[in-house]
Amino acid sequence: MQTEPVIKFEGVSSSQWLEDYIQDRVQRLDRMCDSLISCRVVVERAQHQHNTGNPYRARVEVTLPPKKDLVADKQGTVADPQVQLRPVIRKAFEAIEKQIQKETARQKGAVKQQHNDTPTAMVVRLFPDQDYGFIKSPTDNEEYYFHRNSVLHGDFERLTPGTEVRFEAEMGEEGPQASTVQIISKPGVSPTEDPEGVEPPAGWEAKEH
Repeated sequence: MQTEPVIKFEGVSSSQWLEDYIQDRVQRLDRMCDSLISCRVVVERAQHQHNTGNPYRARVEVTLPPKKDLVADKQGTVADPQVQLRPVIRKAFEAIEKQIQKETARQKGAVKQQHNDTPTAMVVRLFPDQDYGFIKSPTDNEEYYFHRNSVLHGDFERLTPGTEVRFEAEMGEEGPQASTVQIISKPGVSPTEDPEGVEPPAGWEAKEH
């Protein structure tokens, strides 16, 4: 957790027994979500409800990146706060755990979807002496020109025919081209295609970006 957890008792006396239990549950949250930013726990006597017994409330607030706030609030009527508050606190933590699990799954799904939306392709031809090559997308069976400068992390020298890449497509002056190319994986065998003697499509010339 990025900040120290905050535990407050309002209108009810704290006890080491309850504080230890809350600390244990907070640590469990921290193990569930290693990116947890903060956690605040408030145990209080509910106000303006004197005719309904002795209502107490446990409230758990957490913040997940990027500044996503989650809140769980549980209330219960108890005769002895030092003994019977623990179930109310437990229900609040169980509720916030479910929210964290749901939000974490949603964020992972969003990241996965974002990655899936990025086209992938395979290097089919390279012209290292002229600093460019072509990749082919299995989605549309289209070939895309790319220049050395479009390969991320300076990895142009690592490319071989058969290398799988992720790329951003755009339309250039002479046809489809890849504005960014990132290596996903390299084949474990020697290239099966030799660029020597292979002519690029008509109209393509090595270009400096």
